[in-house]
Order: sequence, then structure tokens, then C-alpha cells
Amino acid sequence: EALGIAGRVELVPWLRSDRLPDLYRGLDVLVLPSRSTPGWIEQFGRVLVEAMACGVATVGSDSGEIPHVVGDAGLTFPEGDAAALRAAIERLAGSPAQRARLGQAGRARVLERFTMARVAADTAAVYRALVPGTPAEWPPRPNGL
Repeated sequence: EALGIAGRVELVPWLRSDRLPDLYRGLDVLVLPSRSTPGWIEQFGRVLVEAMACGVATVGSDSGEIPHVVGDAGLTFPEGDAAALRAAIERLAGSPAQRARLGQAGRARVLERFTMARVAADTAAVYRALVPGTPAEWPPRPNGL
């Protein structure tokens, strides 16, 4: 209120996970401005993947893994750089077409890289690489799945 932005900001209370897709789909852009600390750095940024899965354009800092999660399907900015964050938000605010393009690219990126099946397959590949002689079809798939 002191900043004069109360009419443009909505604080949403905690929601159950099954309600989050509706929340995400109501957004124009999701921003994750993570900042690293001496004891912590962004490990994944799950909220980015959830928003991208819902077709929402994303903006994230370059903290930890965020740039690798977002890839070319969103915008990144140097962590702690408020001017760069503002520029990224303004860029998307002024371009519904770019928001739509990034939303589509984000959803495609999630389907390509971050589904449970993809993560499981990638994890199994790491284990196979670490353990010589592991069969290519390890772990076995139940019922031919």
C-alpha cells in the first residue's frame, strides 16, 4: 500500500497442489527471482516447471539450476539485478505474442525433459553408466510398460 501498488498485486494464500494449475493458468508471467546465499543455491525451481507445464511464460534469475530448467523457453536475468528483472518483465508485459510463444515453448520443454517418465529414464541411464554391465533395459519394466 505504501508503494501505491496494492491494486496491482494479489497475495494468494497457500493452496492445495490440485488447485495450482488453475492459479498458474491465470498468470501472464511467473517470476522466480531466487538469490543464492552462502548456504543455499537454487536446486531446481519446481515452480518454473509447474508454470511452464501450464503454458505460462517464465522469468527466472540465473541462480543455480534455473537457467538450465528454463533454457530458451523463458527469460533469465542476473540474480540480484533489479533493473534486469524489471526489463524482462516489461519486455513480456509489452508483448502478448512473446508471452504466448514462451508459454508454448515452456510446455514443450516440460513434456520433452521433465515428465516423470523422462526423469526416471534419465536417472536409470546414470545408474547404468555408473555400474558396468548393467543391462540396457534396467530396471525391468513391469507389464511391458
